Amino acid sequence: MLRESKSRFFANGRVYSLLTEDDYPVEVTDTFLPFYTKDAIGKKQNTLQNYNLGSRKERWMVGVSCMSGCPVGCKFCATGQLKKWRKLSAEEIVEQVMFILERNPEYSPTECKEFKINYTRMGEPFLNIEEVKKAISMIDEKFPNVHHYISTIGVSGSDFSWIKENVTLQISLHSFDEANRDWLIPFKKKMSITELGKIRTHSNLKTTLNMTMVSESDFDIEKLKKHFDRDAFFIKLSPINPNATSDDNHISEGVISAKNLV
Repeated sequence: MLRESKSRFFANGRVYSLLTEDDYPVEVTDTFLPFYTKDAIGKKQNTLQNYNLGSRKERWMVGVSCMSGCPVGCKFCATGQLKKWRKLSAEEIVEQVMFILERNPEYSPTECKEFKINYTRMGEPFLNIEEVKKAISMIDEKFPNVHHYISTIGVSGSDFSWIKENVTLQISLHSFDEANRDWLIPFKKKMSITELGKIRTHSNLKTTLNMTMVSESDFDIEKLKKHFDRDAFFIKLSPINPNATSDDNHISEGVISAKNLV
């Protein structure tokens, strides 16, 4: 049973710190946005039009952890502050979703325009993929309209053949320079940029290519065109959210000046 440790409000939701039965920390988020922000590809941006933040009846997104802590150690990720980690069970992953739903009884996932589970908090999903897949099946049984969004660094040997229909993949690339990418993502068993470009899924949506760029040299339009087919991928440029880990690595400011809602 997960129990609440602390929480923090921000403009369009809340982030919770939970503890497992054996006292491992887990992070889960409860956020919402106007429905028009779903069309990032068509609009070629994802900027809010005004101060109307929408509601959980439009785009309701629950961000779950698939691990407590993470062994990857990305240079700007706050999870790196934790000294130990463990994989979460499918039941613990699903429980995070139910935790958020229980705190919002006035909203129903079946009635909102999009109900989305983001596997983007603590942990690398493909280092705990069997439990993640079990959790997806369990959530699908409860909520037939759910959209699963799984973020990965591209762990070597991963099987992407099951990514289809209501499951979408995001690849954390961050740099087109392999050496700099190795520094930003110091995990040895990860796919090369060439290998990442060969990924194909059967999702209803294109694969997201996420770049949290530390410097302009991280982006290379020629490498983008060479390795990533526009019919299979779309690129997302993300800001750095400053934290103790990014501060320690002197990368609290990135190329993207826009900030997430706080």
